[in-house]
Amino acid sequence: MRVALVAGSDAGHAFPMLALANLLQRNGSPAVVYTGSGWAEAAAARGLEVRQLPGLAARTDDDDGDAGAKLGARAARMCQELVPELAAFEPDLVVCDVITVCGGWAAESLGIPWIELSPHPLYRASAGLPPIGSGLEPGTGLSGRIRDGLMRAATARSIRQGDRQREAARAAIGLTPRAPEPAARLIATLPALEVPRPDWPVGAELIGPLLWEPTDTIFERPPGDAPLVVIAPSTAATGSSGLIEVALAALAPEVLGTVVRAVVSGLAPQVDELPAWAVAGHGRQDELLAEAALVICGGGHGMLAKSMLAGVPQVLVPGGGDQWELAQRARRWGCAEVVRPLTVDALSAATRKILQNSSFANAARRAGESGDDVLDAVVLCARAAGPEVLR
Repeated sequence: MRVALVAGSDAGHAFPMLALANLLQRNGSPAVVYTGSGWAEAAAARGLEVRQLPGLAARTDDDDGDAGAKLGARAARMCQELVPELAAFEPDLVVCDVITVCGGWAAESLGIPWIELSPHPLYRASAGLPPIGSGLEPGTGLSGRIRDGLMRAATARSIRQGDRQREAARAAIGLTPRAPEPAARLIATLPALEVPRPDWPVGAELIGPLLWEPTDTIFERPPGDAPLVVIAPSTAATGSSGLIEVALAALAPEVLGTVVRAVVSGLAPQVDELPAWAVAGHGRQDELLAEAALVICGGGHGMLAKSMLAGVPQVLVPGGGDQWELAQRARRWGCAEVVRPLTVDALSAATRKILQNSSFANAARRAGESGDDVLDAVVLCARAAGPEVLR
């Protein structure tokens, strides 16, 4: 089974595809990841092939602030450029990121089965939930149901506009206006981060987080045996700014009231000056979290899932995108405190609360254990490719 995987270049979308490619190749299925070429060297070091996703760079006339245009006209252009690339590779299956819809459209154009991958919880609008991004639980009672209904109505217009933009873009390149359903939907998250809904899509399956480490470097820890705190600024452009500086100030012994050690972990963390009890760099986060007592991060799905799998509680400082939604789900689960707006006093208080209360770590462990019953992504890919591929 030959598999083409398509995702944008942001780490939160490229890394899960690289993780899935690794799983496929370990199970004997050649895989190529079409994404940003910036990850090619790190991928090659792990035996994975990355090819530049055609059309990924925005043109001067592209409006990336208009999500409908990005998922419509630009996706259509990228689809047309991707079709010959896929035709040359001759995959049996295409896996496309939920927001990189050109992959599914290109597969459809070539008559190849395709799967949609959500590298986070299912963010599809639901008739039983408040709009995704609000961070709210479903309302209860008459007033709660009215609130949710009004919020859904407020977002429905934008959803319909996006649907019309996509339908027009598809028709312009010879596809049916309404896209067919994928062969499957893989939801790459922990059950602890999902929420029940009355309209769960047919064919959508939880497979657990797809996590990939872009380096083999092991972090050096600061000396001593004080609790280890990991500070992980968001890789997303919408992440909260100033997290590193405020976190280091909040963790200072004279502010926190106790001594900790800190590791600032990022793809390229920028730190002007570090105290003696802190280090900064780029290294394996999975190995680091095995010794951590707490993670301070933005609440992006990758770091949140890694922390939960390691049984490490979090102080979350959400920025834009889906970080507020995820932060509130983690808070309700009981493994996190949420800080917004970001201040030294608020971050220090949240850190003290978690370090002094074992219930947060216990909840984080339960969240990680919730992934014990997810389905096997490779098996689902093989099923979607069809029995003739496996003969």
